Amino acid sequence: MKPTSGPEEARRPASDIRVFASNCSMHGLGHVFGPGSLSLRRGMWAAAVVLSVATFLYQVAERVRYYREFHHQTALDERESHRLIFPAVTLCNINPLRRSRLTPNDLHWAGSALLGLDPAEHAAFLRALGRPPAPSGFMPSPTFDMAQLYARAGHSLDDMLLDCRFRGQPCGPENFTTIFTRMGKCYTFNSGADGAELLTTTRGGMGNGLDIMLDVQQEEYLPVWRDNEETPFEVGIRVQIHSQEEPPIIDQLGLGVSPGYQTFVSCQQQQLSFLPPPWGDCSSASLNPNYEPEPSDPLGSPSPSPSPPYTLMGCRLACETRYVARKCGCRMVYMPGDVPVCSPQQYKNCAHPAIDAMLRKDSCACPNPCASTRYAKELSMVRIPSRAAARFLARKLNRSEAYIAENVLALDIFFEAINYETVEQKKAYEMSELLGDIGGQMGLFIGASLLTILEILDYLCEVFRDKVLGYFWNRQHSQRHSSTNLTSHPSLCRHQDSLRLPPHLLPCHTALDLLSVSSEPRPDILDMPSLHVAFPSSPQIKS
Repeated sequence: MKPTSGPEEARRPASDIRVFASNCSMHGLGHVFGPGSLSLRRGMWAAAVVLSVATFLYQVAERVRYYREFHHQTALDERESHRLIFPAVTLCNINPLRRSRLTPNDLHWAGSALLGLDPAEHAAFLRALGRPPAPSGFMPSPTFDMAQLYARAGHSLDDMLLDCRFRGQPCGPENFTTIFTRMGKCYTFNSGADGAELLTTTRGGMGNGLDIMLDVQQEEYLPVWRDNEETPFEVGIRVQIHSQEEPPIIDQLGLGVSPGYQTFVSCQQQQLSFLPPPWGDCSSASLNPNYEPEPSDPLGSPSPSPSPPYTLMGCRLACETRYVARKCGCRMVYMPGDVPVCSPQQYKNCAHPAIDAMLRKDSCACPNPCASTRYAKELSMVRIPSRAAARFLARKLNRSEAYIAENVLALDIFFEAINYETVEQKKAYEMSELLGDIGGQMGLFIGASLLTILEILDYLCEVFRDKVLGYFWNRQHSQRHSSTNLTSHPSLCRHQDSLRLPPHLLPCHTALDLLSVSSEPRPDILDMPSLHVAFPSSPQIKS
């Protein structure tokens, strides 16, 4: 605050606009409200101040509007690491059921739903499988479990896995976890299920990841009896590389690996980070796959189990499960939740049509997760076996050379390098930047700061105290002071005693107002004759 200038300035109250303008740190006010009469110079200063304030307010409004649009920007960075968690690797045989494990009871219950067979075609289909027809008097089982069918008739990893190594060390079926997908019975390496320790790697390149050799068992493939959407025409396995938190959607995202080739998959980890609303559209709330038509009783039901971390594929899978459970009252084998598994008839008439219709409509609205991990992949392949190695592999695997060429494949999955990419969404305009821009515009156009705002608030408080509160205080004080003067004057007190009148009956006279001006008694202003003039004589009063 600037010091006051002159005795005239000191005599004015703090609520005076001239005192405030001369002391305020805001530029230009002193020239507008300074002493003197209205002049061209003062008018030009007033116009400049108004124009500067208007420009400042326009800039502030533009900055606030831009901030409320909640823009974001994406930053891409590459970071070094000494150790990376190896991804989960899920693999499925393209053939869902082995022909040697199918029985007449399976065909009776699931032949129409899974293979499109009519009951009259069961005997011909068994002959195509090389199996005898159903015996006379065959009686199907009273119930049928689709989950047990896939678990019993699906391909076994013990039979498919010919060789397995991780970072040069032997591994086996015990390092894989059985999981069911829409392709049937599948297996996941390094799933981390049941609290298992996750495998890591410290080096990139071939030989520092997962190396497996598989037998696809073409002799177990089901014959193509009728063309439908579920009929596979290819041979090989499907592979999906994903994080441990994300369930595999291998029928949509899996890579195809063909027998007779060694496939190399070079991976690079990418860590994605998205912003929640209003800057982005990410979510971290998991979706419960169980369909509850009515809210459950919180007192009678047990406490819910902790939900898994939110993932995009997990959201889609939970959405499909809820949709099928609502439409059909059951779930498919690969779907999570506590709803009963659909029967073969429900598979055919309800579950499959519901899933197909749902995928066509794309009715699952699943936002991106706020944090996720994915793997960029590069594939290359070579033929195996070579002519020089065919005989050696035939002796080692106890298979013919033709069988190896048609059924055996090799798969190598490794990191390209021990580094990872980060893709991060960031707020393009923070609150601190908004305040900085407002402060810069304030200093540029009106030469003010945060303390100037405090000075304006202090001045408004002074105006309120002097003009509003002062008005009521002066009014109350004047009424109380007038009442005190009328009741305490000595002359009125003596005549009040002689007249014996109460104070509220005393008359008002202009001469009485002069008594409040002087503190000394003046009998020449008010005496008894004047009282006789003011009050006419009464026979009841003796002078």
